[in-house]
Amino acid sequence: MSRYLSSNPSLIDFSQRSLYISALAIAFNPTFWNTVARREYHHKTLTRLFNGNSQRACYALALTIFSLGLFRDALFERALRSQPTHPFLQHPLTPYIAYALILTGNILVLTSTWALGITGTYLGDYFGILMDEPVTSFPFNVTGAPMYYGSTMSFLGTALLYGRPAGVLLTVEVLVVYLVALGFEDPFTSEIYAKRERERRAAGKKVE
Repeated sequence: MSRYLSSNPSLIDFSQRSLYISALAIAFNPTFWNTVARREYHHKTLTRLFNGNSQRACYALALTIFSLGLFRDALFERALRSQPTHPFLQHPLTPYIAYALILTGNILVLTSTWALGITGTYLGDYFGILMDEPVTSFPFNVTGAPMYYGSTMSFLGTALLYGRPAGVLLTVEVLVVYLVALGFEDPFTSEIYAKRERERRAAGKKVE
């Protein structure tokens, strides 16, 4: 792919600093929230900052993650504005595909947030705020990571709407970063709930 891009320099303008800033922001966000959440789980760092109130600490992290997401999205759009367009991405049907991706992506993100709630969406498990049972309703009956895939679809839709190949390249980065994050998050979260079940079984045996 890099050979193809280098032989077609008009596709992406790699001299634009905004491209690298956007790429850095895309990589930073999941790294940040996974690092902070794991420190919270092991050391209760944020909970101590909020005088032992894990609920408030989780809401503070949620607000931070949400704000960083808005900032990342703004950097992404800024990067696209400084990039060249390509005729292939300016087909008359492209805007319809773009809006469909954005709409579907937002539906996945919003419905998953509704199903999980704020603490379920924003790593409440790491704060000891566990859900009673797994959510299996829509959109989790479609995909196990609707927020990540929905966000990726929105990025791709935006890239197509702007007609910028650079946006498609950054969207690939978004997907890769999310898949890496899932590789860390899913096993860790599963272990949190497995630990709770072990503790419940142990407590049940003591009662007997």
